[in-house]
Amino acid sequence: MRLRKNTPIIDNINSTLIDLPSPSSINYLWNFGSLLGLCLIIQIITGIFLAMHYTGDIKIAFSSIIHITRDVNYGFLIKSLHANGASAFFFCVYIHIAKALYYGSYKKKFLWFSGIIIFIIMMMTAFIGYVLPWGQMSFWAATVITNFLSAIPYIGNNIVQWIWGGFSVNNATLGRFFSLHYLCPFLLLGLLLTHIVLLHTKGSNNPLGIESNFDKISFHWYFIIKDIYGFFLLLILITFIIFFFPNYFTDPENFINANPLITPLHIMPEWYFLFAYAILRAIPNKLGGVLALLLSILILFLISFIHTNKLLSLTFRPLGKLFYWIFIANFLLLTWIGSKPVEDPFILIGKISSIYYFSYFLIFIPILGKIENLIFFKK
Repeated sequence: MRLRKNTPIIDNINSTLIDLPSPSSINYLWNFGSLLGLCLIIQIITGIFLAMHYTGDIKIAFSSIIHITRDVNYGFLIKSLHANGASAFFFCVYIHIAKALYYGSYKKKFLWFSGIIIFIIMMMTAFIGYVLPWGQMSFWAATVITNFLSAIPYIGNNIVQWIWGGFSVNNATLGRFFSLHYLCPFLLLGLLLTHIVLLHTKGSNNPLGIESNFDKISFHWYFIIKDIYGFFLLLILITFIIFFFPNYFTDPENFINANPLITPLHIMPEWYFLFAYAILRAIPNKLGGVLALLLSILILFLISFIHTNKLLSLTFRPLGKLFYWIFIANFLLLTWIGSKPVEDPFILIGKISSIYYFSYFLIFIPILGKIENLIFFKK
């Protein structure tokens, strides 16, 4: 049946995608939200085609990847697009979170919380996906990372064996990781739609960080054109990587079939987990390291409650801006430290960087907020 123009469905679409009032001052950093949606679609489509040819069995999983790359029509393109698309996904999400921290978007609590939940599930999806090629680094990363759960008192070993499906990473582990990796992107898609609904209900933030119903324009056409422009730039970047540097983000050890009898000299996860891995290694105690790793992500929930400044954005806050950029530099340093072996001076640098990482959220944000309130809003 043909829908009339005044039906509720058409009205909802108009109000959501076309007539949505959006601040005219938002810049290209707001494009990364739509770019994340594009990355998720790319990952789902390429993942479906890869699943048609992948075999979740430890005896032939590695060979099935070789088969996809060499024998399947355009298999090398799909596999490379999926692998490098994950890096593009995390690159965009880190900029998206950094933008939210800079402009105070975390004050929209439910919108911020939904985004962090998406980020956590996204990290889990990427980790179990990293195991599927069944290369040396895939196998040992799965063994080391899942084994951290054994630090949980009393029930840790039982949880690890339940995840493994046995007493080591084996065929059962690979099978359930493959199933979860196929399922989680669709869960992410549902959460993304929820995130978009919350965004359009609460409205977008702006570079000034102020709540205002003035100076807003319709979402269509202006912001749609900006999003399309961002799509083209991202696709050009991904295309350049997959044709000229397709294996740049792949560890060389992962081109070797998994061997439980040979341990790589330096076990590390993908680059987008290295900051958390560095924080984990900075704590000499196993349980303490696992807790620090979890808190490095969960602490993002806390920032909505500890923000004390009357100004949301850092645009007009010189002290806050200074410590923010130090935090960004510290995040990059942690990522670099995570790729280095566990030896001096990397151990000491990792400890100092980890202390600043948590201090920024727990100390600097609330204290700087109070100081700047006294400076700018004193009577």
